[in-house]
Amino acid sequence: MADDQQQEPTATVPEAFHEPRDARRSIAGLIAAGERSFSFEFMPPKDEAGEAQLWTAISELEPYRPTFVSVTYGAGGSSRDTTVRVTGRIARETSMVPMGHLTCVGHTEAELRSILASYADAGVHNVLALRGDPREGPRAPWTPTRGGFTHAEELVRLAAEGGFTVGVAAFPGVHPGAESIERDTEVLLSKQRAGAEFAITDMVFRAADYEALLERSAARGVTFPILPGIMPILNAGQVARMAELSGRELPAEVRERIERRGDDRAAVRAEGIAMAAELCEELVAAGAPGLHFYTLNRSTATREIFSALRIAV
Repeated sequence: MADDQQQEPTATVPEAFHEPRDARRSIAGLIAAGERSFSFEFMPPKDEAGEAQLWTAISELEPYRPTFVSVTYGAGGSSRDTTVRVTGRIARETSMVPMGHLTCVGHTEAELRSILASYADAGVHNVLALRGDPREGPRAPWTPTRGGFTHAEELVRLAAEGGFTVGVAAFPGVHPGAESIERDTEVLLSKQRAGAEFAITDMVFRAADYEALLERSAARGVTFPILPGIMPILNAGQVARMAELSGRELPAEVRERIERRGDDRAAVRAEGIAMAAELCEELVAAGAPGLHFYTLNRSTATREIFSALRIAV
């Protein structure tokens, strides 16, 4: 996004974040070690220019010594080879612990086993196991692949039995395809029972939604850490896209704060950064074990949030 190409802020990197990391280390173990977790999510590049942009963002964020970084998986497995390649390069060439995403969409069980083997060969030992959304979007009916899996917990079990540390998705509201919020909580518990060791939420817009997720999950017996996902709103058009991606409406108070800035792009962006920083503070106060930043393969907004927070990251 062009709005994220502004003057880079000067940030002080805490000494604690200069300790070396082993790419084989378990993400769940790193979170459980008691340090506040900060993590970054990247997308597989689509072309040469995107590749350059991705590695610029990685190099600019690496000094912050994130607990881990993750690389998403294209719809229907469209980015399989690129995702495996990028996560493998992170494992080999950086100090960061990489996690590759993997979805059930469009893959047979045999193909999923092969992809997990490719991850292991590339030096990637943490995966985010997802059912994945239908190609038509998160609200479309789910149709399993013949010879594949129907539920994320099946993929979780396969990856865990293969020796991977497995993370899963959680939802601060209710998944658009779920029968109810109670059923959604049961699904999260089933993924824990299948071997998942932590979860990352979809984009969180209000701390109260995250707190409600923690409360109902704990009440049903979910004990693993749940990291809230953060994506700042950087332009007015992004509001509609974020709602579409998450399959839910933006809270009225969030939309109103952005709309108040009108057509002033700089003011909209500044408000988005301020809102994200406020949300991070509220989430940490609510007991979040860490924060997971959706970077869109750029570093500036994330570093600006860190600067606004003025906390030891």
